[in-house]
Order: sequence, then C-alpha cells, then structure tokens
Amino acid sequence: MSTKDKPQIKPQNPHFSSGPCSKRPGYAVTELDISTLGRSHRAAIGKAALKRACDDTAELLGLPEGYRVGVVPASDTGAMEMAMWSLLGARGVDVLAWESFGSGWVSDINQQLKLDDVRSLVADYGQLPDLNSVDFNRDVVFTWNGTTSGVKVPNGDWIADDREGLTICDATSAVFAMPLPWEKLDVITYSWQKVLGGEGAHGMLILSPRAVERLESYTPPWPLPKIFRMTKGGKLIEGIFQGATINTPSMLCVADYLDALDWVRRIGGVSAAIEKSMNNVAVIKAFVESNDWVDFLADTADTCSNTSVCLSLKANDEQIKAMVKLLAGEQVAYDIGAYRDAPSGLRIWCGATIEEADLAALMPWLAWAYRQVT
Repeated sequence: MSTKDKPQIKPQNPHFSSGPCSKRPGYAVTELDISTLGRSHRAAIGKAALKRACDDTAELLGLPEGYRVGVVPASDTGAMEMAMWSLLGARGVDVLAWESFGSGWVSDINQQLKLDDVRSLVADYGQLPDLNSVDFNRDVVFTWNGTTSGVKVPNGDWIADDREGLTICDATSAVFAMPLPWEKLDVITYSWQKVLGGEGAHGMLILSPRAVERLESYTPPWPLPKIFRMTKGGKLIEGIFQGATINTPSMLCVADYLDALDWVRRIGGVSAAIEKSMNNVAVIKAFVESNDWVDFLADTADTCSNTSVCLSLKANDEQIKAMVKLLAGEQVAYDIGAYRDAPSGLRIWCGATIEEADLAALMPWLAWAYRQVT
C-alpha cells in the first residue's frame, strides 16, 4: 500500500468513539477523589457524593426551579425505560424516530408496553420527521440528537409551551453539548459516558414538576420492576433525587463523573463546553466543503449534530471498512466506523472532551486513507 503524501502529524488523542467517549483533556485516574471507595453508598460520605452529583448537575445545567435530578441504573437506556414504563399510558403518545435509538423507543412503546393510542413519526437516517405534525396534547417521546445518524433537532421552537402532554427527551449525546430549552422538556435522560466521557452503567434522570405531578397522580396498569419505581404511597420517592439511589452504584464511577463536572466548571461551564463542540465540528465542516468525496449524513446544516458527526463517503462498504481499519492501525483514529444499524460511513465524536487540534490533525489522515482504499 502506497504511503505517498502520508501525513506526518498524528492526533495526540486518537479516541474519537461516540460512546464511551474520550476522557477529558488531562484526565488521570490518580486525580479522582476515591475517599468513597470501600464505603457504603448509604453512609454519609457516599450519599454526599451522590447528592453532589445531582446538585452540581442541576447547577451547571442551569435547570429551572423545581426540576429534580437523580442517578438511576442502567445508563441512558435505563433512565428512558424507567420514564416510559412509569409515565406513559395516561394519554396518547407521539413517538419520534430517525435513527436506531429512537427506533428502539418506538419498538418498546408498541411491542412491550403495547399502548393502544400510539403515533410513530419516523424518518430515514439523515432526516427528521415532520416536527410540525407533533400533537402536544399527547405525550411526546423523542431523542434530541440522533447519536447514530448525526441528526439533531435544530431547536425547541416546535415544542408547544401550552402542551397538555409530557415531553420525554432522550438527550444522551446532547446534554452539556447543545443548548436545551429546559422549560419545554419534562423528562430528560442522559448517561455519563457520552458528552462528559464518564463511565458506563449509570443513567441520569431529570424530572420537571409536571412529570412529578404525573407520577403522583397516575399509576400504570402494568407491574413495575423495583428499579423503575419512583413513587411510594402515591408520592415521589424524593430520596432518589437526594443521593439515595434505588440500587448500589459504582462509587468509582461517581468519582469519575464528579471529576468531569469539575472540569466543565473549570473551562467556563456548559456554554464553554458547547463552544468547544461547535469549534470541533467546524473543523469537519471545512474539510467536507473542500472534498467532494465526503458529505454529512444529515440533510440540512441546521440539523447536523455537533457531537456524533456522521459522514457518508463515495465508497463501498468494504472500502470504508478498510479505511476505518487503516486509520486504527496507524493509531490516528479509533472506533470511527458508522453504527451497525446506520448507513455505511464514518462517525467522529466532536464533543468538548475532544481537542480541536486533534481533529485538525485527523483530517489529512482521512484524505490519505481514502486515497489508499479507493
């Protein structure tokens, strides 16, 4: 294989995976506060760390008064399932999907919960469903950013302020990376291993007062597993949102998350993290504009994700696989192949834990690798 015009500068950090995502710049396990390890998560020290995870999240995100933040089991998926199984069924449901994870919520609502009144608004990879057709007299379930398609909703203008139903938003690759209109969202879920580069197995669940009201006034007709139960005697279990988790969390993962939150604070807060992500995706946009063999999977610029950036190439599946393998072998980019259910292509993480200089160094390698396989 020719090495002609092979780039000489490599990214210092080749970790461009879209989940689990790269650790923050300068990360070191030895810097974590591990004073909670070996202690009960029910002890004062453990509960304090978990409460801080909830409180610091609310503070950094600037959540409205009355919004509650809790650490729950099973990553973003667990948080979403917890919300859907606990809240849905009181009204008809509009569920939106334009990539694999949204499609999973469509499947769960229709095939597992088996609700009678469901409208599935589905679009192909690269596109969005018709947002203007959503009925906010119904509950609405959607992803903010399609992690496997690189397509995000452009803003929250389409969400009704006077809605009767709840908005349940899977925002796992958007929180800390995109501006979110919190007052328009009643349930928000995400996981540590996405935008902040944290560890897996834990989910974050944010509830508005309207969501709490639903929990306290509605009991679903199906049995709820223990890890989904958020009420007792018709009242919210407030401890879940004060550091008393439903099941035993990894305190090492909690320490890792707190380290990530401290880093966000040091760089200037969420606005600075969003700015870093936007600067990162600008590097790829400039590259796409300069090369006719690569394009964004997203149909329009305003729906193009600034975190999980998905690219389509003028190449067949085998050529793209060879390109991904070649870049990994050169130790310049790991795990950048498209998601298994998505159209063939590349997926490059551009969240704030990625440095702009590393993306700038990667772009010539993409061009070189493409020349090698086509």
